[in-house]
Amino acid sequence: MSDTPDPALLGLAQGWCALSALHGRIEAHIERALQARHELSVREFSVLDVLSRQHAGEGGHLRMNQVADSVVLSQSATTRLVNRLEDRGLLTRYLCLTDRRGIYTDVTDAGLALLAEARPTNDTALREALEEASRRPELAPLVAAVESLAPAV
Repeated sequence: MSDTPDPALLGLAQGWCALSALHGRIEAHIERALQARHELSVREFSVLDVLSRQHAGEGGHLRMNQVADSVVLSQSATTRLVNRLEDRGLLTRYLCLTDRRGIYTDVTDAGLALLAEARPTNDTALREALEEASRRPELAPLVAAVESLAPAV
């Protein structure tokens, strides 16, 4: 077995470290802004955002495992998060009419109002974090890649 690292794997590892650093910087910046202005965590904002996009049509409501997948949390962590948001009056749950085992979650009017207030904070913090990261040579290419994913307006 060779002691020489595989250059391709080394490059992948370095890329992953840079991507992880970018993610961490962005999430921390948004977290501070949302907590300070709205007493919301990034995860809480994400859950409210995902659930606010549901609709009444076929397949329009998400089950807990779908919510967990959407916000990249375990099902148990998502359930705890939804419980906290429900305790704050931001979400409500009810049984699915066609499958009594299914429980759906909807954003309340208070949750929608808080989400509407918090969205500009989230968006501004995201822009600030990306701008700051773009000044770091190791992160600039990743910021450019993220920005290239935005739809043309």
